[in-house]
Amino acid sequence: MSMRVFIPMDSAAVAVGADEVAAAVAKQGIPVTRTGSYGLCWLEPLMEVETSEGRFAYGPMTPDDVSGVLEAGTRHKLCIGKIDDHPFMRSQKRLVFARCGRIDPLSLAEYRAYGGLRGLNVAVKIGADATLEAVITSGLRGRGGAGFPTGIKWRTVKEAKGDIKYIVCNADEGDSGTFADRMIMEGDPFAVIEGMIIAGIATGAQRGYIYIRSEYPAAVAVMQQAIARARAEKLLGSNLLGSEYVFDMDVRVGAGAYICGEETSLLESLEGRRGQVRAKPPLPAHHGLFGKPTAVNNVISLVSVPSILADGPETYKSLGVGRSLGTIPIQLAGNIKYAGLYEVPFGMTLGQLVMDVGGGTATGRPVRAVQVGGPLGAYFPQSLLDTPFDYEAFTAKGGLIGHAGIVVFDDTVDMARQARFAMEFCAIESCGKCTPCRIGSVRGVEVIDKIMGGNAVDDHLKLLDDLCSTMKSGSLCALGGFVPFPVMSALQHFPEDFRKRRLAA
Repeated sequence: MSMRVFIPMDSAAVAVGADEVAAAVAKQGIPVTRTGSYGLCWLEPLMEVETSEGRFAYGPMTPDDVSGVLEAGTRHKLCIGKIDDHPFMRSQKRLVFARCGRIDPLSLAEYRAYGGLRGLNVAVKIGADATLEAVITSGLRGRGGAGFPTGIKWRTVKEAKGDIKYIVCNADEGDSGTFADRMIMEGDPFAVIEGMIIAGIATGAQRGYIYIRSEYPAAVAVMQQAIARARAEKLLGSNLLGSEYVFDMDVRVGAGAYICGEETSLLESLEGRRGQVRAKPPLPAHHGLFGKPTAVNNVISLVSVPSILADGPETYKSLGVGRSLGTIPIQLAGNIKYAGLYEVPFGMTLGQLVMDVGGGTATGRPVRAVQVGGPLGAYFPQSLLDTPFDYEAFTAKGGLIGHAGIVVFDDTVDMARQARFAMEFCAIESCGKCTPCRIGSVRGVEVIDKIMGGNAVDDHLKLLDDLCSTMKSGSLCALGGFVPFPVMSALQHFPEDFRKRRLAA
């Protein structure tokens, strides 16, 4: 068989030289297939070489390594064997990311060959009601942060009155330490399209939009090309797969506002207005995009749906723990040895993910704090690393899973500065519509500055606690409402960082 080489076109791989490695391979006269990434970020750029015994991986590669790898093959020091045999991959249960890294993202033929469109074919066959019931039965909850049951949201849209209904995919992935949405859009875009079509069938929606942050130009380009190819193959438009169903979709690019990750701000932006939070009720499911019933779902929520239809809701429901069912793509980032994307059923402890999977800190120093759920997530100390990774367990410990991004800090971190960052971030990103968020975040920065300056520390700590309570209960959306999570968790678990600057009396 002729040699074939696979190199990711994923943004993380490109950032560390994947394009240059691909160019070096091409100079050898060998065809290169650009794929998505498997998510082993510390091994990027990763290169796979197809042989009669399967695909063997090498990494991290440089252009200078190419000729040696092609000549020595599996004897080369950079060979890590078959990707599925690698410990980081072998311990996963990949449903959402089953194809990512394996296929040409823009090849519909390869998408089909690796199980794509099975879920859509089932949905077309069983119809809207049964499709909706399957998603409800599966127990799938929104992967964007709120954890609301996806099927219940879809049922609300289906039952709402409206001459037209919409599916909106929220790809405005703005949380620190998160990259799963970007990875799947760049590496398996037809999965996003398939999930949105199934959502359209289940709810009666005939039109969809995927709202992608402007900082993801590669994802925008790949999704646009994939939509065009899906439309050319009659997967979008009228008479889907020969049925009576109609669904079409387009990409819309955001302008870089963190607040547009909140669903009502996103809808405002989609309608051409400034991204500002809407008061609820009415819910978007009743009065959403252009005033019509709208299901707003995160990328990973939608990409989870095809496997539910293809393999059955009970199969999906058998994974996970409690009310946190199925798999969750966890993003390991920050000061961690093995950064990357790790998909596993709910239930592993935070410590297992950080220490066993992630290998502890990259610096080799002790882990001091772990933040889960983006810049608005709580900071967990070592004493809470035994917390199971599921929605209810995190809520019980004063945390949130959010978009499942994990950011690790070693023992050199200053937690008072981290608390200040949370307030400063909120001040910068606030849409300004409600007073607790708009003014409270600015006052929060000022108060923490006084604490860090050693100015009446006890009085200002009490004031900070009162301010956080006001923001939590009075803010219009989760931006101002969740800022108290990182601030108060830092104060609760690391009080010494706030008091060490106290001025001598």
